[in-house]
Amino acid sequence: MPTAFVLSGGASLGATQAGMLQALYERDIRPDMLIGVSAGALNAAFAACRPVTVASAVELQGIWAGLTRSQVFPPSPLTAGLGMLGMRNHSVPAAGLRRIVERYLDVDRLEDAGVALHVVAADVLTGEEVLLSKGPIADALLASAAIPGVFPPVAVDGRLLMDGGVVNNAPISHAVELGADRIFVLPAIGQARLEEAPRGALAAGMTAVSRAIARRLQDDVARYRHEVELTVFEAPARIAPTDFGKAGELIEHGLHAARRELRRGHAPRHLRRAA
Repeated sequence: MPTAFVLSGGASLGATQAGMLQALYERDIRPDMLIGVSAGALNAAFAACRPVTVASAVELQGIWAGLTRSQVFPPSPLTAGLGMLGMRNHSVPAAGLRRIVERYLDVDRLEDAGVALHVVAADVLTGEEVLLSKGPIADALLASAAIPGVFPPVAVDGRLLMDGGVVNNAPISHAVELGADRIFVLPAIGQARLEEAPRGALAAGMTAVSRAIARRLQDDVARYRHEVELTVFEAPARIAPTDFGKAGELIEHGLHAARRELRRGHAPRHLRRAA
């Protein structure tokens, strides 16, 4: 059966997916395709360009453990001020994120990845989903991760694109359309109460958006549960999506949650194809 890994967005919470990938690789579960959104697109691209081994997952964990908020969201009072005045369409420059992408990816184009790689973004003007499967990999990933109001939208093939999580944060639908019969969903955003209120405008805004978009996953699980073999891992809870100091905790959560789920394939979250 064609197997797809679907990796959702979630900013710093994407660290949990590095643990989930390790659990999958431990059982020699290999993807025929990777579909990612936002932070999940970054993880999917890394996985698509590396050997399918536990060592690759551990390497990704090390990258997440070394990331800081200032690397991903470098403070720029000038950019933020111009954004507030309506003279810019973003408040954080994308240079830091582009440096991270270019540092850790070994291919220049999506179609050159070792595993079929698909990235979901959204059209700024129409709001429709856009599936990117060919073209410059850095532009595709920056577009998919262009959180509205935070990062600038990215022009790709004549379209202005932004974070795909706004319209489809866990694109099971695209995996089905691409022919996957077995789908593993690696979500990064949970629904539980946070440990503390987000601090700062960026954290508050991103947390609110994360809460709003998490509902789509529940709807898609209900829709596709009888069409494909679907496994949804447990997302982390109680951590804000801009907290880069919890990478170790998130990785451990992802690893153990995925191991649990893979051991108990009969559990409610493991939804097999209807007879």
